[in-house]
Amino acid sequence: MAVQIGLAFNLKPEAPAPVAGADSPSPVIPNHHSDVTALPSAQRVLRSDLEQPDLYAEWDEQGTIDAVAAALSTIGEVVLLEANETFPERLRAARPDFVFNIAEGLYGPNREGHVPAICEFYGIPYHASDPLSLSLCLHKGRTKEMLLQHGVPTAPFTIARTRDDARNVTLPFPLFAKPCFEGSGKGVTVQSLCQNRAELVARVEALLDTYRQPVLIETWLPGLEFTVAVIGNGAEARCLPIVGMNFDVLPAGAPPIYGYEAKWLWDTIANPLQLFECPARVPDELTRDIEAAALAAYRALECRDWCRIDVRCDGAGRPMVVELNPLPGILPDPLDNSCFPKAARAAGMSYDDLIRTVADIAWRRISGGTLLAEVS
Repeated sequence: MAVQIGLAFNLKPEAPAPVAGADSPSPVIPNHHSDVTALPSAQRVLRSDLEQPDLYAEWDEQGTIDAVAAALSTIGEVVLLEANETFPERLRAARPDFVFNIAEGLYGPNREGHVPAICEFYGIPYHASDPLSLSLCLHKGRTKEMLLQHGVPTAPFTIARTRDDARNVTLPFPLFAKPCFEGSGKGVTVQSLCQNRAELVARVEALLDTYRQPVLIETWLPGLEFTVAVIGNGAEARCLPIVGMNFDVLPAGAPPIYGYEAKWLWDTIANPLQLFECPARVPDELTRDIEAAALAAYRALECRDWCRIDVRCDGAGRPMVVELNPLPGILPDPLDNSCFPKAARAAGMSYDDLIRTVADIAWRRISGGTLLAEVS
């Protein structure tokens, strides 16, 4: 009998139809980057109808959900479980053999842990990290505390919970500010790089007002940036080819930041940015140092099955772990520049291969068996 796999997901809601004659939303560019030209995407624009315009940035579009379901259907029977208010009762009724979880949640520092916590409540196994690891990774301050505790290199930081915290920061400028509990570039814009205290206070005030959560302030890392896809568990955990970032292709005047504008506005199917290089062409020693830092972070936060780790070098070229993404983005279209599938393709895996491989990694952890024998 085929293994039954529950696919837990959040479907991105469609934006309301624009009012005739209304301007398309575009990112706000600060004065010191005023020559940056915004190129809003027709497919992924800021939701001007919402108080938090990027509220649903982490949720998946129908095409991604369909692609994951299609890949999983080659190794089991798939049950679709949208992670909305009816999820608990539908999960309990379906009782799949395990849940493949790509649901991000919406509010709170524990939102990524909601689905696996409900699975644990009903005794249903699930793929990817547990609620504790998901919450620790989502809280960027707690992540960095854990990294420091385990000797994993990361930039100096502090947490601002009030405007006065930002006014009293003692770290040297420039500094970088972003929300503590977000992903997919939410709250990370060209304004996040602050050259002085006035810019920092203004940015922290805006983030506190918009996201209603603490703000991470960390030392700016001026070096090269990479992202590392990790799959596996225990001694079998391994890095896929490293993805390097080429910020030279960003619009003129833009700081070297892979934030909301670079992810969703400037990089479009009509005007793609050649932002990524995979495998990254860097010296072997730096490759080893990046992979060592990524795997150390993966183990320090006790991630499972897969995770994408962002790494950026300091002024001396030393790789520092920026954050962990234990529910990585997995857009199926290569033109979308989704980094985890890009790394998998560089390793010789198709999109279906990636999803099947990670599902099998989870199933072997859960049951000791394999799913790949089911592939025809």
